[in-house]
Amino acid sequence: MPFATAQDAEDAFYDALEAGDAATMAHVWADSAEIACVLPMTPLVTGTDVLRLWQSIFEQAGGFDIQVRHLLWIETDEMAAHLIEERTQDSAPGQTAPPIYGLNLFRKDPDGWRLILHQNSPSPPPLPGPTG
Repeated sequence: MPFATAQDAEDAFYDALEAGDAATMAHVWADSAEIACVLPMTPLVTGTDVLRLWQSIFEQAGGFDIQVRHLLWIETDEMAAHLIEERTQDSAPGQTAPPIYGLNLFRKDPDGWRLILHQNSPSPPPLPGPTG
């Protein structure tokens, strides 16, 4: 099942993330040693270790309730960079978790669009308010 657009691949990525589905997650990523993933507080993971990372995450945590907001898309015929804001459900009622900023980089190959890089990091702390 090839992805016709980078957005189709990104939708499948987040569907897999929400479902904790390692098989679908593996299908989203390019079949290449040149893929990479950087998550908060984790080292850079490349190649086949990326799929092992997601398998481990899903075994430990299952799926995630996550909302995505697109901040910027940069797309060409063969590459796409999607800058996004991710928000997860916080465990405390009435609390809003700070956003996580992310970058999803996709490449079009003969079989359609695939993810080659997922990177995210916590948002910076808010700027201090005006002093009185």
